[in-house]
Amino acid sequence: MSRTLRLLITGGGTGGHTYPALTTLSAIQRRQVAHDVLWVGTAGGLEARITAEHGIPFKAITTGKLRRRPNLRELGTNLADVFRIPVGVIQAVVHAARYLPDVVLSTGGYVAVPIGVAAKLIRRPLVMHEQTTVVGLANRMLARLATRIALSHESSLEHLPASARGKAVVTGNPIRPELLHGSQAAAYDLFGLTFEVPLIYVTGGAQGSKQINTLIAEILPGLLPHAQVVHQCGPAWIDQMRAIQLPPELADRYHPVPYVGAELADLYAAADVVIARSGAGTVSELTAIGRPSVLVPLIPTGGDEQRKNAAYLVSAGAARALLEPRPTADLLLAELMPLLADPGLRGSMADAARKLGRIDAADVLCDVLLDAADWPR
Repeated sequence: MSRTLRLLITGGGTGGHTYPALTTLSAIQRRQVAHDVLWVGTAGGLEARITAEHGIPFKAITTGKLRRRPNLRELGTNLADVFRIPVGVIQAVVHAARYLPDVVLSTGGYVAVPIGVAAKLIRRPLVMHEQTTVVGLANRMLARLATRIALSHESSLEHLPASARGKAVVTGNPIRPELLHGSQAAAYDLFGLTFEVPLIYVTGGAQGSKQINTLIAEILPGLLPHAQVVHQCGPAWIDQMRAIQLPPELADRYHPVPYVGAELADLYAAADVVIARSGAGTVSELTAIGRPSVLVPLIPTGGDEQRKNAAYLVSAGAARALLEPRPTADLLLAELMPLLADPGLRGSMADAARKLGRIDAADVLCDVLLDAADWPR
């Protein structure tokens, strides 16, 4: 009788923690490894919705977030979270002990800490995955407990505790495989684009970004003589962005949309330049696909991770970035214009991005998991 791999997944709160785990699970399924899975997260995190959509068994636990520099308003929340953490650890131990996984995959977020502690207590191998160039506080805590540490970037090694670096391997950050197979022609047909000028794809995330939307609105009159723009602005912003008054001869070069779904792969394939935030997922997609970008990091974020992600790509020649806290529209336009004018520069940046990317990240992380579980392959 063949054995069934029992996999416990934890991590979530945001897409940056949730989707790498989901993509790795898909890699296990593609290999037709007999498996059973349980996902442990928070009831209010994205992971609760995603697991429900995919029919993945899910258990919720209580957890808390320790804010390192809380303001007065957050002090009470910080204190309450201190008491939630041991409750979450007890719940995590109960779920893990009942499930008895062969291996635990942790992809970050504060919900991962109680399960990491539980894995250690019940003596089950823990594979910890870090998506960002820096290592978050939760993962720095877990690094000492982990059996193996999977990193998305070589530069993350220096952020690990010295005693944990020998357990680390660079796997890359898993991205959805369908993003690698987009059709430029499909995007041009869908949005009625022209081959006369380069295409810029703008995104601030699923809900849009006030900062990015405002910057784009300001530069459109100077930008559209040189480019066409597909702008994923978010549902709350779509009416405002559609109402922007543009010269009639340029109006058909601007295409605001509330949300980008299955057509994302086609837009990536068609885009000459991408304007985006610099979260871990976006950076992984841009490098795996090989697209030059102008990054507008969200500041501040925990550990200033988005600005550090952006600086990492800039240092490799793969992106330009607005690293100051309140960038102006003129600065954004100044970063864009040399890219629009020089296809060779765009090509060299695309090559540099591609060298940083790992299109096989999900499969490599899958290998790490199976090795940690001592699973035959």
